[in-house]
Amino acid sequence: MTYDLPALHISVADGVAHVTIDNPPLNLSDGTLLPSLRRFVSQVRGDEAVRVIVFDSADPDIFVAHGDTRFITEPEVMAAAGAATMAANPDAEFPADMNLMQVVHEEVRSLPQITIGKLTGLARGGGNEFLMALDMRFAAIGKAGQAQPEALMGIMAGGGGTQYLTSLVGRARSLEILLGAQLVDAELAERYGLVNRALPADEIDEYVGSLARRIGELRPEVVFAVKEAVNTVPSGVTRGGLATENALLGPLFTADAAELAHRLLDAGMQTRAGELRLEALISEI
Repeated sequence: MTYDLPALHISVADGVAHVTIDNPPLNLSDGTLLPSLRRFVSQVRGDEAVRVIVFDSADPDIFVAHGDTRFITEPEVMAAAGAATMAANPDAEFPADMNLMQVVHEEVRSLPQITIGKLTGLARGGGNEFLMALDMRFAAIGKAGQAQPEALMGIMAGGGGTQYLTSLVGRARSLEILLGAQLVDAELAERYGLVNRALPADEIDEYVGSLARRIGELRPEVVFAVKEAVNTVPSGVTRGGLATENALLGPLFTADAAELAHRLLDAGMQTRAGELRLEALISEI
């Protein structure tokens, strides 16, 4: 199968699909990236040539920055992104009790193929939620960082973050990350179980590539059977939990939250300089 989608560079060889996210200038999770991811998921789900999918970034500093802050300040931007995301796979369910990020992330999480994230930059908010929806994550020491900064912005993680994070690291550490809203480096992420391994930056490509190739060489029915069997183990992520997260998120999109978002954008959020020090920038505001 040939893939040609905005914001994604996709190549397939030896059972492995390599997906590089390239949505300049900051790899925002926005009205371009979300529909492309949903369309890719709908296509690759039935691609018998793909057993494993590796996601990385064309941006050396940023994996996926976060959701577009204009989703808060400009409701029409959110509406347009939602319409485009629905149109990307019109035959699939788009549950009324879930938001567009939750839908995309859950469709990624439900893929029969093994999904791997190679994190060599920053993933915050919706970017980290997408990363957590993958089956495995590997982080580069000294370069990777993960955060859920939403609480500092007067809202909460709402792209599956409260559910994925708690399932991965447990209740206490989830509350620390969600409410402390600080950047988690690769070594801490490994200790907490947020990533599989923290690896030296000059070794991560070879390690992830070798792992993906080994999985790609397996018989497809073996890969899919193992993942399906593992998925039968009860998970903390449920449709009800996601619906509750979405229901609690909506009332937090207040005029005060929109005003704060405007101030953050004026101060440099969604510029490269601002994103590289986002926690400090938010705290200054």
